[in-house]
Amino acid sequence: MSLGVRWTRLLMVVSAAGFTGVAFAIRATMDGPIEQYSGTVLFAALVYTIVLFIRPLTSPLPAGSAALAYCWFIEFAQLTPIPAALSERSRFARLLLGAQFDLIDVAWYPVGVIPLVAAHWFLQARTRSRTGPTPALTS
Repeated sequence: MSLGVRWTRLLMVVSAAGFTGVAFAIRATMDGPIEQYSGTVLFAALVYTIVLFIRPLTSPLPAGSAALAYCWFIEFAQLTPIPAALSERSRFARLLLGAQFDLIDVAWYPVGVIPLVAAHWFLQARTRSRTGPTPALTS
């Protein structure tokens, strides 16, 4: 495993912990729409970090697409009774799956992913301009 992959994974763990900490802090101190929508945005950001933890060399657009697809899949799965039933049995399942569908959440997920895609793209472009293209990318 290369040093770059290790650093990316470490950064994703730190980022995931940060997003989770902010989400729980907001949940503990606020109520209403700010709590609801910030949780949705931070969940999407957390999913993006998980995608990059699993596949550290993924480019920004595919990583963002995978994160959004997963978030939307989970949201639309809430139209079935399965997430609600699981959420009744487990607080952890409720945090991961939610309990009921909210169309507004579908629009808020990109708010959590798009800034990370942009930052990822910027950092990737900056790194490549300093080090030059990698041999695997020039063929």
